[in-house]
Amino acid sequence: MFVLDGESLTIEGVYRIAVLQEKVSLSPGAVKRINDSRENLEKQIRRGATIYGVNTGFGSLLNVKIDSDDIMELQRNLIRSHSSGVGSPLPGEYVRAMMAIRLNSFCRGFSGVSENLVKFALMMLNEGITPVVPRYGSVGASGDLAPLAHIALAMMGEGSVYYRDEVTDAHDLYKKLNISPYQFTEKEGVAFINGTAAISAILSVEIFRAMRLMRNSLSSAALSFEGLRGTLKAFREWAVGTRSHPGQVSVATVFRDLLSDSTILKKSTAEKVQDPYTLRCIPQVYGAVLDTINYASRVATTEINSATDNPLVSEEEIVSAGNFHGEPVALVCDFLAIALTDLGNITERRIARITDGNLSGLPPFLVRNSGLNSGYMIPQYVAAALCNRNKTLSFPSTADSIPTSANQEDHVSMGMNAAIKLSEIVSNVYHIISIEYLTGAQSLEFASDKPSRFVSGIYEEIRKIVPALGNDRPPYIDIEKIYEMITGDGFDMENLKAVKLK
Repeated sequence: MFVLDGESLTIEGVYRIAVLQEKVSLSPGAVKRINDSRENLEKQIRRGATIYGVNTGFGSLLNVKIDSDDIMELQRNLIRSHSSGVGSPLPGEYVRAMMAIRLNSFCRGFSGVSENLVKFALMMLNEGITPVVPRYGSVGASGDLAPLAHIALAMMGEGSVYYRDEVTDAHDLYKKLNISPYQFTEKEGVAFINGTAAISAILSVEIFRAMRLMRNSLSSAALSFEGLRGTLKAFREWAVGTRSHPGQVSVATVFRDLLSDSTILKKSTAEKVQDPYTLRCIPQVYGAVLDTINYASRVATTEINSATDNPLVSEEEIVSAGNFHGEPVALVCDFLAIALTDLGNITERRIARITDGNLSGLPPFLVRNSGLNSGYMIPQYVAAALCNRNKTLSFPSTADSIPTSANQEDHVSMGMNAAIKLSEIVSNVYHIISIEYLTGAQSLEFASDKPSRFVSGIYEEIRKIVPALGNDRPPYIDIEKIYEMITGDGFDMENLKAVKLK
């Protein structure tokens, strides 16, 4: 059971709730803050205060007064009108992450929602009722309106939901389960949809995967380093320490530890002066990517523990602020996408080197009877194609802003598009690393000396599912087997413990 308190939600926590489907509860302190905030809102309503989204219209319609008899209908109409997303549905794990982050934001006690709203959404999370949310439609300010509206719509018993791996009508499911649809009260509709939970959800899940990706990328690089008989001279502690970026130091330390007992590298280090950049600059390039992941994690952790809706409710006043603007997480999505794109680039260049007999000193395309066999010629093409795709995707969405709501919302972040692109890049780089695992393991078939204990262990794990290549067979099967292995929890947790990144 993961406890939401509005203050201590972590990237790993989001992953556990969203992907591993851990159940969720509220801390007593969070419940008190939610109820106190609701009381503060209701006091202002009783005093007759004009409150945006409670007794006014939305966006450029903010000056339209709403009669007290129509306040509840206002919230329902808001949710219905904003449920305007298009495209294929987001994976359910992202929707679960959105719901958890939105509820954690309410736990801060500045949103004016009721405990009933939060408990209804918690029920959906814990019972596995996941709204169907179209992929496109958010501009990342004023919040992720369209995606969050689709969640709220499902809470009202409208739209569609996933339940037990099937898509069903929300109204029909609630009737079957004897659940009364939720009735949004004052401010609850605008509070639910006016936040950055969609951007932050995808970002959080992909940051968790990116750190796993980082560990796997160092592991696959270690196989190639052994196969290409690199030299560890450039990884010496004193040399790396003369430029002490944290990621660079961490990566170099890990690499020295992983490869310190390699017989292959003891010989090559004694014989070689230097390596090409794809080997020699692993600490510098991978370290910069690691620093980017850690920075993204810090920004995302702040965001998922923040109140991001509008207006904000305090004991003294209600203020229309701008915390719904997705710029902090939008920029991070773009930054991380660029960093991971380059991680794929350097990996692909090692795959190209290790399959090129003129550069590697190994049989062409890592197969003995080349010519008759093409070996791993085409997996390098695939890696190149994925890199090209990533370069296209890595153009920053935040470089663009298109005004919305009749120019009331005249600068937006486009963060949701940045997050969606990031998710594809992460998957693509996992496939590139899978190809390096494939070629790196095959390169060791031609080694006359022993690799390090760590590399031997990874090699053995790969050989459990992918045999050595003697004659041509379709590589896509082997690539997918490795991809499934390294994206799963077991391989990462049990076999990469030695990759202790900071």
